[in-house]
Amino acid sequence: MTDFLSTHWLDIVTTILGLIYLVLEYRASIALWVVGIVMPAMDIYLYWSHGLYGDAGMAVYYTLAAIYGYAVWKFGAKWKAMIKRKGSDKKEGANAVSSDKIEAASAVSSSSEELPITFFPHRLILRTLGFFFLAWAATYYVLVAYTNSTVPLLDAFTNALSFVGLWALARKYVEQWLFWIAVDVVCCYLYVVKGIPFKAGLYGLYVVIAVMGYWKWKGLAKKAQV
Repeated sequence: MTDFLSTHWLDIVTTILGLIYLVLEYRASIALWVVGIVMPAMDIYLYWSHGLYGDAGMAVYYTLAAIYGYAVWKFGAKWKAMIKRKGSDKKEGANAVSSDKIEAASAVSSSSEELPITFFPHRLILRTLGFFFLAWAATYYVLVAYTNSTVPLLDAFTNALSFVGLWALARKYVEQWLFWIAVDVVCCYLYVVKGIPFKAGLYGLYVVIAVMGYWKWKGLAKKAQV
C-alpha cells in the first residue's frame, strides 16, 4: 500500500483537485480558476514523468490561462461597460463628457455582475477551426521532432483542442463543453495507456459531467436571452 501511494500520490492529489474543479465549473463558479492555477502546476511534473510531453506543456498554458480566465470572469463585464461608455463619450461631444463619465463610474461601481454565459458566435467558427488545425499540426511536429513521445498524434490533438476549449471557457461560451467532451475522451484513453489510472478515471467522469454541464449552460444562456 505504501509503495502504491508513493508511486501514485501526485496522480491522486491532482485527481482530487480535478474533481473540485469539475464541480466548480459545472456551477459556473469563479473559484474554478483558483483550482485551475494550482492543479496544472502540479500536472506539469506528472505528465512529463510519464512521457506525455505535450500535456506537460499544456499544463504550463493552463496555469497561465487560468490567471487570464479569472480576470475575464471577474472584471469582463466592467471592462466592456467602460469601453462602451468611452465610445459613447467620444460620439456625444465634449459637452457631455463630464456627465457621461459620472454615469459610467456609477454604473460600474453599482454593477458586480460577472461575464454572462453566451453561445459561440458563428462569425468565429472558421477562424477557430483554422487555429485548431494549425495548432494540432504545429504541436505534432514539435512532439515528433524534439521528443520521444509514443503518442504524438493524439497528444497533439488534445493539446490543440484544449487551447480552443480553455479560450471558449474563459469567454463563457456554452459550446466550450463540446470541446472538452472530445478532449476528455481522448485523454482518458491516453492516461490508461500511459499508466495514470486515477487521472484516466477522472477524465472518464469528466465526459459525463461535461455532457450535463453543456445542457445546464445551454439552459442558462437561453434564460439570459429572455
